[in-house]
Amino acid sequence: METGFSNSASHRRILRLPEVQVRTGFKRAHIYNLISQGRFPKSVQLGPRAVGWDSRAVDQWIEDRISAVSSLNSDSSGASL
Repeated sequence: METGFSNSASHRRILRLPEVQVRTGFKRAHIYNLISQGRFPKSVQLGPRAVGWDSRAVDQWIEDRISAVSSLNSDSSGASL
């Protein structure tokens, strides 16, 4: 039976900071440092004291990091995986 939550990667939603931390493995301060350097997706203002992140932007950022590491590994070893 389909619940609508089984494939969360395809559903766009707003992520709050604790989930962004779990997905990236980074703490709050590092996430905000990366944002200030332009190296992580910016948060979206949800209210006067609440922000969130676009799940697709965060997922794409993660995929880009994995792709960069994979291409570095295949370039340095001389053979692709």
